[in-house]
Amino acid sequence: MKNWKTTTTGILAIVLAICTAAKNELDGDPSTIADWSLVATSVLAGVGLILAKDAKPSDAPAAK
Repeated sequence: MKNWKTTTTGILAIVLAICTAAKNELDGDPSTIADWSLVATSVLAGVGLILAKDAKPSDAPAAK
């Protein structure tokens, strides 16, 4: 866990993807079937955010 903000965003992305897929599968409406490729992509993005190494702030002044 490098930065709590990035890690939290990754965890939320994973939880949201799984909860949305579960809701779509369990609601009984055949028109809202979960798109598992989208779920997998969202979970992988969340894992990437959790493992991300955040940039260190630069001491250089901002360019005008």
